[in-house]
Amino acid sequence: SVFMFSMLGIVLADNLVMIFIFWELVGFSSYVLINHYFDKPSAVAASKKAFIVNRVGDFGFLLGIIFVYWQFGTFNLVELQEAAGHHAELVKTSMGLLLFCGVLGKSAQMPLHVWLPDAMEGPTPISALIHAATMVAAGIYFTARVYFLMSPEALNVVMWVGTITAVFAAIVAFGQKDIKKVLAFSTLSQLGYMVAALGLGGLVQMEGHGGHGGLAIGAAVAMYHLTTHAFFKALLFLDSGSVINACHHEQDIYKMGGLSGRMPITFATFGIGVLAIGGFPFLSGFLSKDTILHLAHEGNTIVYILLLGTAALTGLYMGRVFVVTFFGKARSDHAAHAKESGLAIVLPLVILAILSVIGGYTWFLEGSFASVLNSIPHAADSGFKILMLITGTLFSVGGIVIAWLVWNPNKEADTLEVAVPVLFKALAARLYIDAAYDWYVDKVQDRVALILGFLDQLFISGLMVRGSAGVVALLGIISRSLHVGT
Repeated sequence: SVFMFSMLGIVLADNLVMIFIFWELVGFSSYVLINHYFDKPSAVAASKKAFIVNRVGDFGFLLGIIFVYWQFGTFNLVELQEAAGHHAELVKTSMGLLLFCGVLGKSAQMPLHVWLPDAMEGPTPISALIHAATMVAAGIYFTARVYFLMSPEALNVVMWVGTITAVFAAIVAFGQKDIKKVLAFSTLSQLGYMVAALGLGGLVQMEGHGGHGGLAIGAAVAMYHLTTHAFFKALLFLDSGSVINACHHEQDIYKMGGLSGRMPITFATFGIGVLAIGGFPFLSGFLSKDTILHLAHEGNTIVYILLLGTAALTGLYMGRVFVVTFFGKARSDHAAHAKESGLAIVLPLVILAILSVIGGYTWFLEGSFASVLNSIPHAADSGFKILMLITGTLFSVGGIVIAWLVWNPNKEADTLEVAVPVLFKALAARLYIDAAYDWYVDKVQDRVALILGFLDQLFISGLMVRGSAGVVALLGIISRSLHVGT
């Protein structure tokens, strides 16, 4: 309830201070829920990591809010929008990037992405609700709210951060055996798509709407993908929870296998989720991802190629999870005796599967995005639509087929791990970025803290506190010796 209250507060707040307060409450909720299994050391460590990493981003966020007030004298978003056009681009760039620091933490964008995979230590329904569909998307929503404070230069940075995160997460997903960790990196990648869309909106002009319309379109496209992503990613996480529950809390996909016949509803709904995230034509993921690729095609060729390649990788790593988990022989006793989950679990799966199919159509969304999406350059280009249909089919279905051929479901070990163990080890270690942070904290930050602690004891506690007390005491002794007592 605290989390829902906080999320609604972020959505309804009309000024930056209230948004920040609810923003922190959401972060606190995440910290507590990751630490749900408080007797599990890995869960405790993950909750601390999430809390600290988000505080790093929120420090920049708070500086941005202070900077905004210093420049405009108000926190109100309506008043800020009216005054935003009267300031220099350098000022807008600075405040935009400072505010975006909060998004780096909350929406787990590089280099503050490291907390989200570890957040999978929390209960799976929490992963589905908070760390896939809602809280991590708060940064996308916030950026859309303050889009008018973003200069073209700031949006260019936003675009590249999102693109790099999308590509990085898609690559690292191939080195994960934990089913929830794979979905966590897929969430990182899809959030990268949304952030890239926000940045690309600054490069693309809506026909007949001028520069301000060009900015609005990035926010609309990002929110569109945010909406559809909530459906199929929540579905995939709850499907994984169904599988984990049936396999007695086993999360290693190479200790599963053969579940398609034992868990038919979970198998079918997971398949729909895989097709949706892979961009299979006419499913929700295809419709929203298509709009982002339209923006990239129009705005930046390199980003377009990278995001298109990421779409191909998405179909492949999700195909790997699907094939290894549900096909072949059972690779453990728990998988061999798994049974379909009860109605309380499978009913939400069916509902989310339906939403993953129809959730991207503007008639279902009551036209919320229709007017903006129809104005995307080349949106009506039949040649481009055919290209997207072909690539969507190849990436989604082809990903499953290639995954079947490469990651044979009857094998006991991962094909990549056997073929290129050094590469697989690097991917499993998340390209050693987490290790680099650990080294920095252990070898650099701790030593800096020791030096600062020594200087604090010497100058602050020593000279200023104890020194001033000693001087006063000495003066007291001197003055006492001069007093004759009469």
